[in-house]
Amino acid sequence: LAWAHPMFGNLIASCSYDRKVIIWKETNGSWGKLYEYQNHDSSVNSVNFAPHEFGLLLACGSSDGSISIISSTGDGTWDAKKIPNAHSIGCNAVSWAPPINPGDLLDPSGRHQPIKQLVSGGCDNLVKIWKEEDGQWKEDQKLEGHSDWVRDVAWAPSIGLPKSIIASCSQDLRVIIWTNDGNGWTQKVLNKFNDVIWHISWSITGNILATSGGDNKVSLWKETLNGDWVCISDVNKGQGQISDGQRSLS
Repeated sequence: LAWAHPMFGNLIASCSYDRKVIIWKETNGSWGKLYEYQNHDSSVNSVNFAPHEFGLLLACGSSDGSISIISSTGDGTWDAKKIPNAHSIGCNAVSWAPPINPGDLLDPSGRHQPIKQLVSGGCDNLVKIWKEEDGQWKEDQKLEGHSDWVRDVAWAPSIGLPKSIIASCSQDLRVIIWTNDGNGWTQKVLNKFNDVIWHISWSITGNILATSGGDNKVSLWKETLNGDWVCISDVNKGQGQISDGQRSLS
Protein backbone atom coordinates (compact mmCIF):
# COMPACT_ATOMS: atom_id res chain seq x y z
CA LEU A 1 0.00 0.00 0.00
CA ALA A 2 1.04 3.61 -0.53
CA TRP A 3 -0.60 6.92 0.38
CA ALA A 4 -0.55 9.80 -2.10
CA HIS A 5 0.17 13.34 -0.93
CA PRO A 6 -2.96 14.99 0.58
CA MET A 7 -2.91 17.68 -2.11
CA PHE A 8 -4.34 15.03 -4.45
CA GLY A 9 -7.12 14.12 -2.02
CA ASN A 10 -7.35 10.89 -0.04
CA LEU A 11 -5.74 8.38 -2.39
CA ILE A 12 -4.29 4.96 -1.61
CA ALA A 13 -2.57 2.68 -4.10
CA SER A 14 -2.60 -1.07 -3.59
CA CYS A 15 -0.78 -3.81 -5.45
CA SER A 16 -1.35 -7.52 -5.32
CA TYR A 17 -0.49 -11.03 -6.36
CA ASP A 18 -3.49 -10.73 -8.71
CA ARG A 19 -1.23 -8.63 -11.04
CA LYS A 20 -3.31 -5.49 -10.54
CA VAL A 21 -2.54 -2.02 -9.23
CA ILE A 22 -5.60 -0.16 -7.94
CA ILE A 23 -5.77 3.48 -6.90
CA TRP A 24 -8.56 4.08 -4.40
CA LYS A 25 -10.14 7.43 -3.58
CA GLU A 26 -12.19 8.48 -0.57
CA THR A 27 -15.21 10.63 -1.40
CA ASN A 28 -17.67 11.72 1.27
CA GLY A 29 -16.47 9.05 3.66
CA SER A 30 -16.63 6.08 1.29
CA TRP A 31 -13.83 4.48 -0.72
CA GLY A 32 -14.06 3.52 -4.38
CA LYS A 33 -11.80 2.61 -7.29
CA LEU A 34 -10.37 5.62 -9.09
CA TYR A 35 -8.14 3.71 -11.51
CA GLU A 36 -7.15 0.11 -12.15
CA TYR A 37 -3.93 -0.84 -13.96
CA GLN A 38 -3.69 -4.37 -15.35
CA ASN A 39 -0.63 -4.28 -17.57
CA HIS A 40 1.66 -6.56 -15.56
CA ASP A 41 2.07 -10.26 -16.29
CA SER A 42 2.80 -11.38 -12.75
CA SER A 43 2.49 -10.34 -9.11
CA VAL A 44 2.96 -6.62 -8.40
CA ASN A 45 5.09 -6.40 -5.27
CA SER A 46 5.67 -2.71 -4.57
CA VAL A 47 3.99 0.66 -5.16
CA ASN A 48 5.38 4.06 -4.27
CA PHE A 49 4.03 7.53 -5.03
CA ALA A 50 6.52 10.11 -6.27
CA PRO A 51 7.15 13.34 -4.31
CA HIS A 52 4.17 15.60 -4.98
CA GLU A 53 6.43 18.17 -6.65
CA PHE A 54 6.54 15.83 -9.67
CA GLY A 55 2.76 15.48 -9.84
CA LEU A 56 0.63 12.39 -9.33
CA LEU A 57 3.06 9.62 -10.29
CA LEU A 58 3.12 6.03 -9.05
CA ALA A 59 5.97 3.55 -9.51
CA CYS A 60 5.11 -0.17 -9.49
CA GLY A 61 7.55 -3.10 -9.33
CA SER A 62 6.48 -6.53 -10.54
CA SER A 63 7.63 -10.15 -10.55
CA ASP A 64 7.46 -9.98 -14.36
CA GLY A 65 10.73 -8.02 -14.09
CA SER A 66 9.36 -4.67 -15.18
CA ILE A 67 8.62 -1.35 -13.50
CA SER A 68 5.60 0.75 -14.46
CA ILE A 69 5.31 4.50 -13.95
CA ILE A 70 1.63 5.49 -13.83
CA SER A 71 0.75 9.18 -14.07
CA SER A 72 -2.37 11.32 -14.03
CA THR A 73 -2.74 14.67 -15.71
CA GLY A 74 -5.54 15.62 -13.36
CA ASP A 75 -8.34 15.57 -15.92
CA GLY A 76 -9.22 11.94 -15.33
CA THR A 77 -6.89 10.45 -17.93
CA TRP A 78 -4.04 8.15 -16.97
CA ASP A 79 -0.79 7.34 -18.73
CA ALA A 80 1.67 4.53 -18.12
CA LYS A 81 5.31 4.07 -19.07
CA LYS A 82 7.10 0.80 -18.58
CA ILE A 83 10.71 -0.05 -17.88
CA PRO A 84 10.92 -3.59 -19.33
CA ASN A 85 13.43 -6.12 -18.02
CA ALA A 86 14.37 -3.87 -15.09
CA HIS A 87 15.31 -6.95 -13.03
CA SER A 88 15.66 -10.51 -14.26
CA ILE A 89 13.35 -12.92 -12.37
CA GLY A 90 11.49 -10.00 -10.77
CA CYS A 91 11.39 -6.58 -9.10
CA ASN A 92 10.60 -6.56 -5.38
CA ALA A 93 10.74 -2.90 -4.38
CA VAL A 94 10.73 0.67 -5.73
CA SER A 95 11.47 3.99 -4.00
CA TRP A 96 11.62 7.56 -5.35
CA ALA A 97 14.50 9.96 -4.87
CA PRO A 98 13.71 13.17 -2.95
CA PRO A 99 12.72 16.19 -5.08
CA ILE A 100 15.86 18.06 -4.05
CA ASN A 101 19.14 17.94 -5.90
CA PRO A 102 22.19 17.12 -3.76
CA GLY A 103 23.85 20.38 -2.73
CA ASP A 104 20.77 22.58 -3.19
CA LEU A 105 21.05 23.65 0.45
CA LEU A 106 24.40 25.23 -0.40
CA ASP A 107 23.05 26.72 -3.64
CA PRO A 108 19.48 27.83 -2.92
CA SER A 109 19.17 29.78 -6.16
CA GLY A 110 16.87 27.08 -7.56
CA ARG A 111 18.75 27.07 -10.87
CA HIS A 112 18.62 23.30 -11.15
CA GLN A 113 15.33 21.54 -11.68
CA PRO A 114 15.02 18.33 -9.62
CA ILE A 115 15.51 15.19 -11.67
CA LYS A 116 13.02 12.32 -11.48
CA GLN A 117 14.92 9.34 -10.14
CA LEU A 118 13.97 6.12 -8.45
CA VAL A 119 15.74 3.09 -7.03
CA SER A 120 14.65 -0.52 -7.37
CA GLY A 121 15.67 -3.87 -5.92
CA GLY A 122 15.23 -7.28 -7.49
CA CYS A 123 15.67 -11.03 -7.54
CA ASP A 124 18.90 -10.55 -9.53
CA ASN A 125 20.54 -9.39 -6.24
CA LEU A 126 20.91 -5.91 -7.73
CA VAL A 127 19.97 -2.40 -6.67
CA LYS A 128 19.38 -0.16 -9.70
CA ILE A 129 18.92 3.59 -10.07
CA TRP A 130 16.70 4.91 -12.85
CA LYS A 131 16.57 8.43 -14.22
CA GLU A 132 14.08 10.12 -16.52
CA GLU A 133 15.70 11.83 -19.51
CA ASP A 134 13.65 13.45 -22.27
CA GLY A 135 10.54 11.62 -21.14
CA GLN A 136 12.23 8.20 -21.17
CA TRP A 137 13.36 6.13 -18.18
CA LYS A 138 16.95 4.91 -18.40
CA GLU A 139 19.20 2.88 -16.12
CA ASP A 140 21.64 5.26 -14.43
CA GLN A 141 23.49 3.01 -11.98
CA LYS A 142 23.76 -0.67 -11.11
CA LEU A 143 24.79 -1.24 -7.48
CA GLU A 144 26.24 -4.67 -6.74
CA GLY A 145 26.74 -5.76 -3.15
CA HIS A 146 24.05 -8.24 -2.13
CA SER A 147 24.43 -11.99 -2.59
CA ASP A 148 20.71 -12.87 -2.58
CA TRP A 149 17.36 -11.33 -3.51
CA VAL A 150 16.95 -7.66 -2.60
CA ARG A 151 13.71 -7.41 -0.60
CA ASP A 152 13.37 -3.64 -0.08
CA VAL A 153 15.01 -0.35 -1.03
CA ALA A 154 14.53 3.11 0.45
CA TRP A 155 15.97 6.41 -0.79
CA ALA A 156 16.60 8.70 2.16
CA PRO A 157 14.85 12.09 2.37
CA SER A 158 17.13 15.06 1.79
CA ILE A 159 17.35 18.62 3.04
CA GLY A 160 19.71 19.52 0.19
CA LEU A 161 23.07 18.39 1.59
CA PRO A 162 25.58 17.34 -1.07
CA LYS A 163 25.04 13.63 -0.39
CA SER A 164 22.54 10.99 -1.55
CA ILE A 165 21.79 7.94 0.61
CA ILE A 166 19.96 4.71 -0.24
CA ALA A 167 19.33 1.74 2.03
CA SER A 168 18.71 -1.80 0.80
CA CYS A 169 17.91 -5.07 2.57
CA SER A 170 18.25 -8.58 1.27
CA GLN A 171 17.61 -12.27 1.70
CA ASP A 172 21.35 -12.42 2.49
CA LEU A 173 20.48 -11.04 5.99
CA ARG A 174 22.30 -7.77 5.38
CA VAL A 175 21.30 -4.13 5.17
CA ILE A 176 23.59 -1.99 3.01
CA ILE A 177 23.83 1.80 3.10
CA TRP A 178 24.77 3.27 -0.30
CA THR A 179 26.19 6.80 -0.28
CA ASN A 180 27.05 9.19 -3.09
CA ASP A 181 28.78 12.47 -2.21
CA GLY A 182 29.26 13.40 -5.85
CA ASN A 183 32.10 10.97 -6.51
CA GLY A 184 30.12 7.82 -7.18
CA TRP A 185 28.27 5.34 -4.99
CA THR A 186 30.02 3.60 -2.10
CA GLN A 187 28.58 0.84 0.09
CA LYS A 188 28.73 0.08 3.79
CA VAL A 189 27.11 -2.90 5.51
CA LEU A 190 24.91 -1.52 8.28
CA ASN A 191 24.56 -4.92 9.92
CA LYS A 192 24.23 -8.62 9.26
CA PHE A 193 21.09 -9.82 11.04
CA ASN A 194 20.07 -13.25 12.32
CA ASP A 195 17.08 -13.42 10.00
CA VAL A 196 15.84 -11.92 6.73
CA ILE A 197 15.10 -8.19 6.81
CA TRP A 198 11.89 -7.62 4.87
CA HIS A 199 11.35 -3.87 5.07
CA ILE A 200 13.30 -0.68 5.70
CA SER A 201 12.04 2.88 6.20
CA TRP A 202 13.69 6.25 6.79
CA SER A 203 12.57 8.86 9.28
CA ILE A 204 11.23 12.10 7.80
CA THR A 205 14.57 13.83 8.36
CA GLY A 206 16.47 10.92 6.81
CA ASN A 207 18.87 10.32 9.70
CA ILE A 208 17.27 7.25 11.33
CA LEU A 209 16.58 3.97 9.55
CA ALA A 210 13.99 1.46 10.74
CA THR A 211 14.35 -2.21 9.82
CA SER A 212 11.85 -5.04 10.29
CA GLY A 213 12.56 -8.70 9.77
CA GLY A 214 11.71 -12.33 10.18
CA ASP A 215 12.87 -12.32 13.81
CA ASN A 216 9.75 -10.29 14.78
CA LYS A 217 11.93 -7.28 15.61
CA VAL A 218 11.94 -3.65 14.56
CA SER A 219 15.27 -1.91 15.08
CA LEU A 220 16.26 1.73 14.66
CA TRP A 221 19.71 2.74 13.39
CA LYS A 222 21.51 6.07 13.40
CA GLU A 223 24.81 7.19 11.90
CA THR A 224 27.41 8.49 14.34
CA LEU A 225 29.69 11.44 13.62
CA ASN A 226 32.51 9.09 12.59
CA GLY A 227 30.30 7.35 10.03
CA ASP A 228 29.42 4.17 11.92
CA TRP A 229 25.82 2.97 12.16
CA VAL A 230 24.63 2.05 15.65
CA CYS A 231 21.39 0.51 16.88
CA ILE A 232 19.52 2.99 19.09
CA SER A 233 16.39 0.88 19.62
CA ASP A 234 15.55 -2.80 19.34
CA VAL A 235 11.82 -3.51 19.56
CA ASN A 236 10.89 -7.14 20.09
CA LYS A 237 7.18 -7.91 19.61
CA GLY A 238 6.16 -4.52 20.95
CA GLN A 239 8.41 -4.65 24.03
CA GLY A 240 10.79 -1.92 22.91
CA GLN A 241 12.87 0.32 25.10
CA ILE A 242 15.59 2.87 24.42
CA SER A 243 18.33 2.76 27.04
CA ASP A 244 19.90 5.92 28.45
CA GLY A 245 23.10 5.23 26.58
CA GLN A 246 21.25 4.78 23.32
CA ARG A 247 19.05 7.82 23.95
CA SER A 248 22.08 10.10 24.15
CA LEU A 249 22.89 9.25 20.52
CA SER A 250 19.52 10.44 19.31
